[in-house]
Amino acid sequence: MLMLGFPKGSLEESTIRLFAKAGFKISKVPRSYRPAINDPELEGRFVRAQEISRYVEHGYFDCGLTGSDWVIENGSDVVEVCDLIYSRASRRKSRWVLAVPEDSPIQKAEDLEGKFVATEVVNICNRYFAEKGVNAQVEFSWGATEVKVPDLVDAIVDLTETGSSLKANKLRIVDTLFETNTKLIANKDSWDKPEKRKKIEQISLLLQAALDAGDKVGLKLNIRKADLDKLLETLPALRNPTISTLGDEAWVAVETIIEESTVREIIPALKDLGAEGIIEYPLNKVVY
Repeated sequence: MLMLGFPKGSLEESTIRLFAKAGFKISKVPRSYRPAINDPELEGRFVRAQEISRYVEHGYFDCGLTGSDWVIENGSDVVEVCDLIYSRASRRKSRWVLAVPEDSPIQKAEDLEGKFVATEVVNICNRYFAEKGVNAQVEFSWGATEVKVPDLVDAIVDLTETGSSLKANKLRIVDTLFETNTKLIANKDSWDKPEKRKKIEQISLLLQAALDAGDKVGLKLNIRKADLDKLLETLPALRNPTISTLGDEAWVAVETIIEESTVREIIPALKDLGAEGIIEYPLNKVVY
């Protein structure tokens, strides 16, 4: 049995969807922290992402999903199995940024000498200011950090994807401390056990395959052999497209995988080249 730590909160639903795409159905009832998983070798718990790396390090979880920021903040000694770049609403990395009110005179970290900063990542912030030789007073924030400036603190260090929430709260980014993304991490003792390591590696493979499939689609079409070379010059592919013969020897079937963002340009171009029976279909996993 492998015990997994799932992030509760903002990553909860997107994590459940990712596992479903990877082939693992996670079922949970409201207010329950113990999900049912359609794999008899897996058991899991939902806990705050901020705590998962500590529970993995101490062996309560064999592996878990959490941000690289919390591994750093907690100083957790774990195996970082793979990067899984996804969030609640997008597939991009997030940033921990130093922000101040729009009308603040503060322009750089050094301007915060002797001033107060609120954040959830106190250890990371203390190291950041120490490296810059700035004696700022860093205090822990339990959330809603944006509302604390300028009345309670002079600046905040907060997590953002697009910066839109900061702008909505009339805040200005002064500096970026670092980027972060979700990681699959493992307990060192569990990683050293062949059976558990194999299962963790299988989960890693399937989760990455599900993410890689997220922005790609499959494409099938038929075309005359005489027009095939021109089509291949136009058609992008993950590798080389698959070409197979049809009952009519003058025609061939072509199948490939392409970036979904290119479909709106590619399909009309394929039609102009004489392609017929064009089918676009979604993908669950892409394994390289």
